Amino acid sequence: MHKRFMALFALLLCLALVAASCGNDDDGDAETPAAAFLGLEEECEAWDGIQAPDGFRVNMVTDIGKVDDGTFNQFAYEGMIGATECFGIEDFSVIETASEADYAANLSTSAGENPDLLITVGFLLGTDTMLAAEENPGIDYIGVDQFHDEYPANYVGALFNEHEGGFIAGALAASLSESGVVGVVAGREDVPPVVKFVNSYEAGAKYIDPDIQVLSVYNESFADPAKGASDAQQFIGDGVDVVFGAGGPTGSGGIKAAAEAGAWAIGVDQDEYYTTFNGGEAPGSEYLASSAIKRVDLSVFRNIGAAIDGSFAGGVFEMTAENLGITYAPFHDAAVSPEAAANVERVRAGLADGSITTGVCSIDGLFLGGGSLCD
Repeated sequence: MHKRFMALFALLLCLALVAASCGNDDDGDAETPAAAFLGLEEECEAWDGIQAPDGFRVNMVTDIGKVDDGTFNQFAYEGMIGATECFGIEDFSVIETASEADYAANLSTSAGENPDLLITVGFLLGTDTMLAAEENPGIDYIGVDQFHDEYPANYVGALFNEHEGGFIAGALAASLSESGVVGVVAGREDVPPVVKFVNSYEAGAKYIDPDIQVLSVYNESFADPAKGASDAQQFIGDGVDVVFGAGGPTGSGGIKAAAEAGAWAIGVDQDEYYTTFNGGEAPGSEYLASSAIKRVDLSVFRNIGAAIDGSFAGGVFEMTAENLGITYAPFHDAAVSPEAAANVERVRAGLADGSITTGVCSIDGLFLGGGSLCD
């Protein structure tokens, strides 16, 4: 973690606590016990009016999908846009990847525009991003969900304690379940953050109810909502009454199908109430209990700021419950019981202060051990 961000953190935490205790909106979310959640406007205030120099350029290359995919790519994009507005950046562009075969070409095309900073989104771009960073030492790179044993000075790997987010989702699922069976529709098993979500979801559910049954399914694609919906329907047939989606649009298809069928749903990455459920307009939105949020937007925003003020440094940039990088979304229209709400906030706060641990490998253990439960 950059030293500058630790100095900023105290101010950010104070802002978050004030927002949690005093916030209000038209959706009635003030009645929901709020997790610590920093808006990008509050984050911007902590940067003391820092502005980008004239001509500063930021580019982005997405993983497969678009910047309005409702989950991972979109959240990274929103972080970039928030930073351009905060720091006065006028020059930026995005390439939306259609196929894994396009990664290297898209990175080369984007680098050809001579950006000061280039954001690449997703674990699967890690190898190509490393090569690009080595070939272009004058460009700073932010690789979201990209782990390497070593990084050049111009390459940051923004990593997340998914095991904390999955644990929070599992605790909420177990608190909501009446059948004693919950499920998770996941993305690709060869993507370590997905494995962390699945394993920690089970661990969080069993933290609340040691006897609960947790079903899981991995998928070959992050971009197949129809398959995710089919998975959720199969789960419901097996007695599942809470479905967690941890697989991009595939997972979103799963939670949408679950909610439409009257089962509880839990989203991932960002608040899927506003994306998958169209701000409450989509059928089943009242069954979206929450979303396990990875503050991809904050990781992008903070590293753009670091590139501008000179504190950018290669290596791991870790987002956790402690630094507000892992949290959960408001309950919105969902009739989450006071007991379930208290459980999930107790778990989040315990993860943040260290009084609760997930029992699931963290970043180093994950990539060395495949995401299995730690001994």
